[in-house]
Amino acid sequence: MKRLLGSWIFIIIMVLIDLYVFQSLKLVTSSLSTKLRMSIHLAYWSFTAAAVILFLVIPYIQFETLPKFIRVYVIAILFGFFIAKFIAMIFFLVDDLRRVLQWGGMKTYQMVKGGESSVDAISRSLFLSWLGIGVGGGLFGTLLYGFGNKYRYRVEKLKLNFDNLPSAFKGIKIIQISDIHSGSLDDHAAVEKGIKKINDLNPDLIFFTGDLVNNAAKEMEGKIELFSSLKASMGVYSILGNHDYGDYVSWPSQEAKKENLETLKSIHAQMGWRLLINENLIIEKDGESICVIGVENWGARANFPKYGDLKKAYEGSEKHPFKILLSHDPSHWDAEVCKEYGDIDLTLSGHTHGMQFGVEIPGFRWSPVQYVYKQWGGLYKKEKQHLYVNRGFGFLGYPGRVGILPEITMFELT
Repeated sequence: MKRLLGSWIFIIIMVLIDLYVFQSLKLVTSSLSTKLRMSIHLAYWSFTAAAVILFLVIPYIQFETLPKFIRVYVIAILFGFFIAKFIAMIFFLVDDLRRVLQWGGMKTYQMVKGGESSVDAISRSLFLSWLGIGVGGGLFGTLLYGFGNKYRYRVEKLKLNFDNLPSAFKGIKIIQISDIHSGSLDDHAAVEKGIKKINDLNPDLIFFTGDLVNNAAKEMEGKIELFSSLKASMGVYSILGNHDYGDYVSWPSQEAKKENLETLKSIHAQMGWRLLINENLIIEKDGESICVIGVENWGARANFPKYGDLKKAYEGSEKHPFKILLSHDPSHWDAEVCKEYGDIDLTLSGHTHGMQFGVEIPGFRWSPVQYVYKQWGGLYKKEKQHLYVNRGFGFLGYPGRVGILPEITMFELT
């Protein structure tokens, strides 16, 4: 009942925004031919009708039963169109505020002068209407363009210097990938090219930092062999992310949910990945060693269960001079790692995806996710400790990327 009520409230808000934005759309199309103007208006309201129908239907069906094209692309397009209208509405509100203030000023002036004549209505600004529609339309077009970026894997290369790195490991090449979200991947050949990019780098170690699936282990059907082809001379190591536990879907029983998680763990083993469950292991080379610590998902935000146990995972690692922590959620770093485990040299995380939307140019970085996560993408330092947040190999929700491309990270330790 609450879910249905929420859907109706959202639909009413959406229609009210549509009616408001439509007033400006009528203004900017008023000079067009009748046929073209009507076509634009029809297209505008068709999107609204489709969104309303979708929101009315979803409460009565299992979302996962919808065709994948509708789940992934149609919903993304409708949501993007709504966001574009919301952004455009901000410009129209500014214009209406201007009109109210201008009307009020003229009315006050007439009252002071003692005039009796009425104040003429102040027309909406054609410039601000065009600007609002232009910005909103540009955003919508950008989101559509982003569909083509979801498999444009970018290799980010970094050299990291650590005074306490054992000499045998100097020059070692580590690849990090994160957030595969196999349930979203729909182009086998494109993913295969991404895996080839990784293998062509000839890594010594590969670390995967969580979210192999969106919700269920069955998403890996047909993909196990694909990801089994990842190779590193010292092995592939992995951890679980928040989506791997199946917390975001309904299961017929707790036993079914547990069975799903156990199946997912076995898939890591089938692929030749060493899954770390609140534990550490030692990697040796030429008589020297480093310690790799892997925790289950642990997030500082209250809406994420804390499965991770860093105290347990850390036990026995004290005697090793250099430590790498795999922890899916970057909020773990500030909340616990830096406060209590100052000898963990490098933490590798993922989780944020950089929100799959943002701007990253020399000297300037911005993404909406930065208002939620202090560390959301790239390298962060605090005294001698380092955190790297991978922007994700796959995608979730929005089937694209704008400004934040899917990432393969290569570290060379010196």
